[in-house]
Amino acid sequence: MPLRKYRPLTPATRFKTVPTFSEITRSRPERRLVEPLKRTGGRDNKGHISSWQRGGGHRRNYRVIDFRRDKKGIIAKVAHIEYDPNRSARIALLHYVDGEKRYIVAPQQLRVGDSVISGPDAEIKPGNAMPLRTVPLGTFVYNVEMTPGKGGQISRSAGTFCQVMAKEGEQAVLRLPSGEMRKVSAECACTIGQVGNEDHQNVVIGKAGKSRWLGRRPNVRGVAMNPVDHPMGGGEGKSSGGRHPCSPWGLLAKGKKTRKRKLSDRLIIRRRKQA
Repeated sequence: MPLRKYRPLTPATRFKTVPTFSEITRSRPERRLVEPLKRTGGRDNKGHISSWQRGGGHRRNYRVIDFRRDKKGIIAKVAHIEYDPNRSARIALLHYVDGEKRYIVAPQQLRVGDSVISGPDAEIKPGNAMPLRTVPLGTFVYNVEMTPGKGGQISRSAGTFCQVMAKEGEQAVLRLPSGEMRKVSAECACTIGQVGNEDHQNVVIGKAGKSRWLGRRPNVRGVAMNPVDHPMGGGEGKSSGGRHPCSPWGLLAKGKKTRKRKLSDRLIIRRRKQA
């Protein structure tokens, strides 16, 4: 997916880039696959801000995505490639031969008119879904389940993929987009291919207003605050904080390991960050 650059007629457009949307074939979503999306503005159930720098943004509707791919053995044809405001990837509208319609995350090389299917006997081609036990070694997959039947959780954003590295009994070894090597049950479903819209990471927002369209509010530095608001605030003149970077509650923000122990830690073969 190529990017379009603007002529530098204003400071905002000097470096701004936007997708060409050349792969999009329809502008309006399927009505029966759309739900209202409630927005919190970063507030919890008491009305207090629990996620900072969130709020505003353009109004959105949620597209119901089929992450489970549980219609096995039924052929579907790709009717449209559409834009989804809730994710960086594009989505594909599938028309099944039994009349049902579903959205999936669209991989590269998937075009309108292509046929896809899910099941253990599916062909190895982009868009087909199957268990990891039937996928050849070295294959790129995305939308990978962590628990059989739960639906894809790994590698769903634009341009990402996992690679099947090995199979050991009831488990498969995957290399995740972060570089982490992890064991996953061989019964977990996955989709063949790499997520499309790979140029998303190269998009330059260009101006502050576009960040506000996306629901991102300004982020004030701690050293620019008063001592009552942040541990790194205050000082005569422009100070550098005088201590290690930390959160408003004094928790170290850079370098300190924050990952909590999980039962799934034993499935990690190599972490994305080497100690």
